Amino acid sequence: MQAAIEEYLQHLRAERDASAHTLRNYRVDLVQFLDYLRKRRGGEADPQPAQLDQYAIRGFLAHLHGDNLAPSSVARKLAVLRSFFRFLCRRGTLKSNPAELVVGPRLPRRTTAHLTVDDAFQLMASPRYLEDSGPSGSSKDAGTLSLRDRAILELFYASGLRIGELTGLNLADLDAAEGLVRVLGKGRKERIVPVGRTAVAALREYLDVRGSLQQRRDETRAEAAALFLNARGGRLTSRGVSLIVLRHLQSSGLGKKITTHGLRHSFATHLLNAGADLRAIQELLGHARLSTTQRYTHVSLDKVMEIYDRAHPRARTARRAPAEGAGSR
Repeated sequence: MQAAIEEYLQHLRAERDASAHTLRNYRVDLVQFLDYLRKRRGGEADPQPAQLDQYAIRGFLAHLHGDNLAPSSVARKLAVLRSFFRFLCRRGTLKSNPAELVVGPRLPRRTTAHLTVDDAFQLMASPRYLEDSGPSGSSKDAGTLSLRDRAILELFYASGLRIGELTGLNLADLDAAEGLVRVLGKGRKERIVPVGRTAVAALREYLDVRGSLQQRRDETRAEAAALFLNARGGRLTSRGVSLIVLRHLQSSGLGKKITTHGLRHSFATHLLNAGADLRAIQELLGHARLSTTQRYTHVSLDKVMEIYDRAHPRARTARRAPAEGAGSR
């Protein structure tokens, strides 16, 4: 079993080009399953994949449930097992996938908090406010960092990038003249995302002062290629970006708890409400399935009614002038 796990992880690394984060999570889930099997067998030799059936997997899920693991985490581990056994089936190690017969936990439908258009404009203005109100002794640093922060917020809202995609951007990935950015998404899939004029202008302003941050670190380091730098001149991390967004949410006075993922939801929702095609939004977000994109959009009831009134034949008929004699019966 251990050898099969290593073979599968090598397959993900070499053939699927999985990220280090994905490989680490898959290893943790599979090793946890193997540890459960070892305890179940009372210290006997590790089981072979062909010896496992749906009942072993159901027992593992029940064990996780008994440990009060969140249903979403249980569902993720089941998905990893399905993928692992599917790989073994393709390699001829197994004739059938025992995990396919196992039903996962029912997940509650959750909606991620997102911004209205007015909220988004208010958040984008927050870095300018901090720059104007910063202490005089640190006005230069405050100005540089506020320009960086505004570029980050504008790029998030203009492109709907994942936080890992944004922190992974290099200078060479931005084409400011064409208003495009090259993004390396999940599964190492590359896509080209357009960036609006306002975001491009914010990025240009940041790039004009970016050199003052880069000078604080050895330029031979790999971080020198990073688009967004921290105050010490290194590549900005996902945690750093999350703290930046949180700080500006607080300073903007919105009083909402919005994550960087919430900005991604806001991007998709505002595009859809403005009439953008769902398939086009799917391409911009880098989703493999349209069903995933649908979860990222929150169409207002007014927008639904507007589309219904404009598109449904009976709705249009009901709003025509009544025919002569109508109401005389």
